[in-house]
Amino acid sequence: MSDGTLQNISDTALWVAMYRAYESERKDALFHDPYARRLAGPRGEQIVRSLSGGRTMSWPMVVRTVAFDDMVLRLTRDGGADTVLNLAAGLDARPWRLPLPSDLRWIDVDLPHMLEYKWRAIAGERAHCRYEPRALDLRETDARRDLFAEVGNSARSVLVVSEGLLVYLEPPQVASLAQDLAAVPTFRWWAFDLVGPRILLRLQKQFGGALATARAPMHFGPAENTQWFTPHGWREREYHSMIADAMRLKRQPPMAWTWKIMMKLMPPERRAQMFRMAGNVLLERSDRLEADAPAARVPL
Repeated sequence: MSDGTLQNISDTALWVAMYRAYESERKDALFHDPYARRLAGPRGEQIVRSLSGGRTMSWPMVVRTVAFDDMVLRLTRDGGADTVLNLAAGLDARPWRLPLPSDLRWIDVDLPHMLEYKWRAIAGERAHCRYEPRALDLRETDARRDLFAEVGNSARSVLVVSEGLLVYLEPPQVASLAQDLAAVPTFRWWAFDLVGPRILLRLQKQFGGALATARAPMHFGPAENTQWFTPHGWREREYHSMIADAMRLKRQPPMAWTWKIMMKLMPPERRAQMFRMAGNVLLERSDRLEADAPAARVPL
């Protein structure tokens, strides 16, 4: 399609890759993804241009990328993770662009056509770790459980990553996924991005039409925040507030100065709620948290 219309859920990967390309090309770039523009291709830029406020919405994707880069590097270098299971991997190029341990096993899981597209686009490049693509539709419950069991049996400590995935799932689907992940003893950490009801509503209003065309509506934005996952075997280890990180990294959206004014006028409880309207999260298995140190929380 030459008009930039989103055609399916996989097109969102082109969209997000374009934001990583824009950031990488800045003089003050927070990260460098030399593969992003190649992976996004001309269609990625067409998609961004076709969306209402498309270019200005790069900031949360940039902040998210920085947060996930940090979590991945810390846990694979110093945290003991020997395997990364990247669900709905899209066009993530971390195995090639991050200085990961050479003995780390990195497994990208996505639909066959997405993995094939990425493999063609990045052909000839050398990953810093042991890279393995696995074609799978995560909606196929039995198949994903088989994969989780296989990965879990061959690993000591697994970091599961599902960047940009959960918002597109309905709550029962998220619950099923959380329980399947928690059922594998070596799956220790789970990193993902999370929005609350207010941000979900804003996203639905801004991008709902475009995503409806792609048959990829946004569903998941729990009012309980990370506590929603507690009955499913997971508890919060880290919470990286999107607003706090955006201000710290100087990647705020237009009119962000209103945040500072509003927060000065808010009571502390309301201000804390605002900081948790959207964030990048690291959960740990509940049984591990009970044995380990208290859950770390990023100060607001």
